[in-house]
Amino acid sequence: MDRPSSSTTVKTETKMPIVVTSMKSGYVGQPVGVTHHFTAAGMEVQGLSISIDEAASVSTDMVVSVEEQAELEDTDIKDVKHVPDRKKKSRVYSQKFRKSWKELPEFEGWLSEGNAHDKAYCVACNKELVAGKSELLKHAGSKRHKRRYSDMQSNISDPIELSNTIDEPGLSHTLRIIDLRSDTVTRPSKAMKDVMYDALVGDDVFQEDPTVTALERKVAALLEKEAALYVPSGTMANLICVLAHCWDRGSEVIVGDESHLHQWAQGGIAQLTRTMRTSFITPVLALPNVGGVHHRTIKNLPDGTFSLSELRTLIRDNNPYFPVTTLVCIENTHNMKGGKALPLEWLDELGEMCHELNLPLHVDGARLMNASVALGMNPSRLVASCDSVALCLNKGLGAPMGSLVVGTKDFIARALRIRKVLGGGLHQCGMMAAAGIFALDHVVPRLAWDHSHARAIAQSVSEEHSSAVTVELKGVQTNVVLLQCDNIRVNAKKLCQRLEVVPEREYEDLGEKIAVLMMPISDSVVRFMTHCDIKKEDVKAVCKKLKYVIQEYDNMMYLEYKINV
Repeated sequence: MDRPSSSTTVKTETKMPIVVTSMKSGYVGQPVGVTHHFTAAGMEVQGLSISIDEAASVSTDMVVSVEEQAELEDTDIKDVKHVPDRKKKSRVYSQKFRKSWKELPEFEGWLSEGNAHDKAYCVACNKELVAGKSELLKHAGSKRHKRRYSDMQSNISDPIELSNTIDEPGLSHTLRIIDLRSDTVTRPSKAMKDVMYDALVGDDVFQEDPTVTALERKVAALLEKEAALYVPSGTMANLICVLAHCWDRGSEVIVGDESHLHQWAQGGIAQLTRTMRTSFITPVLALPNVGGVHHRTIKNLPDGTFSLSELRTLIRDNNPYFPVTTLVCIENTHNMKGGKALPLEWLDELGEMCHELNLPLHVDGARLMNASVALGMNPSRLVASCDSVALCLNKGLGAPMGSLVVGTKDFIARALRIRKVLGGGLHQCGMMAAAGIFALDHVVPRLAWDHSHARAIAQSVSEEHSSAVTVELKGVQTNVVLLQCDNIRVNAKKLCQRLEVVPEREYEDLGEKIAVLMMPISDSVVRFMTHCDIKKEDVKAVCKKLKYVIQEYDNMMYLEYKINV
């Protein structure tokens, strides 16, 4: 047999025989030193140059395989290692990641493709790995990986039940569910859970929880306000702010007609019954006149703003026939307008007008950090003209709960009393506050990824040039996207239902089962939101699913047109 030349030498020694399959040159990027103890007299090599002593002769069915070396760990192999080049001290790996490995039992559930072709990624350990099969098997067998993989499995809840909507439940392929209904569906990461577990706690009702205090000070400094108050939810934060401003009877608040405070808060500021109780001896300790605030709406423009000239005409003074205009509320980013970040120039003009009219200005900043990232500005600059802020930690930031009411010290003192009467006082809540601190430090810097993912999905819809499902690409600024349905051939509810199901034909065409959850917010508009749990491969799957469904609707319209003609 021909013996190609190389700088690698194989030493042999009589021991037990070993059968190895093949060695591919693409696996190793430099010479390999191999020392075995086995009965051998010659060697045939595929794809590598290896020099063999002339006295040695091995049967030609003996071929070395580095790919299969992990399966030979129980044999008597003493040493298999890379021999680095003398000029290069670092190891060089050239093994490419193989998508088929994700289907193997050893890698199922935790292995995914890395950022480069020679990298893999362990979801359980949150760690980048070398893409070689041997290295991956070694990592899979480590005690640390097994422990973290077990923890990950125990924290995974039951998948969303879709058996009533899936047309072909008998398909054996795994159903992949991608939830884009809201950015509140996120789950705390392993790192966030670790921080929560180690958090110092105390009784926050007595203002003795050190982690809550640290969070409140952090947010107050971030927004350059005097103080902050931790509350359970964004709905409660907005309610507290409105009630704290509208302290007297007969108050009126002006809100956008498509604002969250007006449409999605159950009319809480008007619904709650006032409780009149006065104390002539200690008036400061009197209970607040909770609730009974009147809404007055102003039309929201496409960018989430409203006309300042119209606002001026809506202001009502102390006329006995009308409620008294006491507060103006805005929302940034604006949810129902597709996550638009309010323009800074408009915010400044609004602030000047409210100051001129002696009206406080409140901002529902549920996604204020998204607006900050989209505009490239410090969040304190966006609320400089505002007297109060409600900042949410579980919308897009991945925390399980919590919002902050932010304002002056006197305002927060009043807000604390309202939180108490609403039942929002929490005791040992430092663990939740720790999640909020982690979100501000680690999740906010990556919000730009959520924005780019939303843009990518919107771009895929726009490229279809469909008349049934469209998107305004210029309006995609943050993590919120609105899909417009023509409402004749397909309405919003039917589109969402179709995205949830996986017919057999679709599975055959796409090669995988993808269910995408979105939310109809009107008869003709579907909203979806990207968030920190959405990865690049999820975005690709959503684009694939959307394109398939949109083409399906377009083909149906073409057939209807042909029939009518």
